[in-house]
Amino acid sequence: MSGLRLGVNIDHVATLRQARYVTMPESKNAEPDPLVAARVCERAGASGIVAHLRADRRHIQERDIERLRANIMTKLNLEMGNTPEIIDIALRIVPDEVCLVPEKRQEVTTEGGLDVVAQRKELETTIKRLQSCGIRVSLFIDATLEQVDSAAELGAQMVELHTGKLANAFTEKVEKEELEKLRAAARAAAESKLQVNAGHGINYKNIELIRQIPRLTELNIGHSIVSRATSVGLDNAVKEMLAAMANYPG
Repeated sequence: MSGLRLGVNIDHVATLRQARYVTMPESKNAEPDPLVAARVCERAGASGIVAHLRADRRHIQERDIERLRANIMTKLNLEMGNTPEIIDIALRIVPDEVCLVPEKRQEVTTEGGLDVVAQRKELETTIKRLQSCGIRVSLFIDATLEQVDSAAELGAQMVELHTGKLANAFTEKVEKEELEKLRAAARAAAESKLQVNAGHGINYKNIELIRQIPRLTELNIGHSIVSRATSVGLDNAVKEMLAAMANYPG
């Protein structure tokens, strides 16, 4: 086995709950429970649990983050926008890691990476506040050398490379181009002493492409695993993804 780790994003477990219990997520009948799902993922071999507390609370709720923080056995990676309300919650709950992501109310899911170059001043303050509480900080970025360099200069410990463009490539030419961008960005990030993670759109088919990106430490995957779980169960879905990640060449 290689050291490539899996963080399971449980947002869409909460999405299913909210479809029925959006007005009463704390009801005794509310299901499925993201914490129960997180525990299954941990027992199946996940190295961490990922959850995105969005400003619009479309899936994960603040109480979910509190319960996860208090009960999971691995680590909690809180995805969040750089907004005062969510920053205050992060500083109160103190997850192990925070991944700062762009967030638009209209989007279905995160559509691209943070523009670290343009938002440098705002991000610098947030990164320092989080790190002062012992929270490791990751920046979700597109695979460009400029974004990698800016992330390193800001003192983030990690970057998560946005793999959505590779996952959604419709031609082999675009696929090849996106893969090369990711490979170059991963190498540059590792050379800058950043931990290199990857996420967005990764599934059981395109994992073979993701394995061609060097220097990765962790993959953060949610939708595909939760989707697969409807057929084989969450435990098996996590184990199948781990099997596909095994013997990563690095």
